[in-house]
Amino acid sequence: MDRDNLPLLRVLEVSRDFDVSRPWLNRLLEGTQRQLLRAVDGVSLAVNRGETLALVGESGCGKSTVARLIVGLHAASQGRIEFDGIDLAAPGAQALRRRMQMIFQDPYASLNPRWRVRDIVAEPIRVLKLAASEHEVAARVAELLRQVGLVAEDGEKYPHEFSGGQRQRISIARALSGNPEFLVCDEPTSALDVSVQAQILNLMTDLQRGLGLTYLFISHNLAVVSHIADRVGVMYLGRLVELANAEDLFVQPLHPYTRMLLDAIPDLEMSGKARTPVAGEVPNPLDPPAGCAFHPRCPHANARCRRERPQVIVQGDAVVACHAVEERRL
Repeated sequence: MDRDNLPLLRVLEVSRDFDVSRPWLNRLLEGTQRQLLRAVDGVSLAVNRGETLALVGESGCGKSTVARLIVGLHAASQGRIEFDGIDLAAPGAQALRRRMQMIFQDPYASLNPRWRVRDIVAEPIRVLKLAASEHEVAARVAELLRQVGLVAEDGEKYPHEFSGGQRQRISIARALSGNPEFLVCDEPTSALDVSVQAQILNLMTDLQRGLGLTYLFISHNLAVVSHIADRVGVMYLGRLVELANAEDLFVQPLHPYTRMLLDAIPDLEMSGKARTPVAGEVPNPLDPPAGCAFHPRCPHANARCRRERPQVIVQGDAVVACHAVEERRL
């Protein structure tokens, strides 16, 4: 099969457990066992070349952990992650990670405050030996800064001399300096003002078109996702509960949780449409509910939902894990 027709990234039944146990001596004295928190629970998805796949959900749903698993900041407890058809856990596959970069949520925390911007952006170029001389490094840094809407002279400044939106532009320039194909964007606009968010989203869209980039975009804000995503995956308590084309998901969401998230978006058109706010709290991930994890908050839950974990089913171009959808109660 032609590799160009395969997804650039595939996540296959990936799970990640974190040991959150008390210290060994405390457990011995108290007679308690180790505690494992399952942050990601059997997630499978694929990202096609040139597209933007968004992962959304409330805080603590596991979407940022998925991002860190993909770029190698965490190792998967179970499952497999493939990039360009190659298992990233295979011997010698670490070189593939050079083709992916990550943009973090807080640009001020992710930029070294003691370095000038020119050195921050140049570091991947030097480490990956992408330029033959310091003159070429400087020229490439100036080009990258202009590419993200800054000027070459900004390279002489320090991160604290910039606004939040400008710092995020610097983060994007640094991510691009390694010539990646795939960018993992972990809530890159959530710390910014609304008007600046739009500027950064427009910049990312222009860069994607111009450079042929592929994005995994992490966000809790469906209003932001609607402007940039081609497909949207919805996560709840570590599980992927719905994955669909963005246009279809915003017009006709399938999972009750997705519907609640959409109802939480402010109705600027004052349409008068009945809205159901996201009610209740996310369950304790150390003691998740039996059956469907969403059933304590779901208005459509029945005895089967409380007893049996739903499996992913295909509904047209979408996939969803919901008993109510499977039984056509929704």
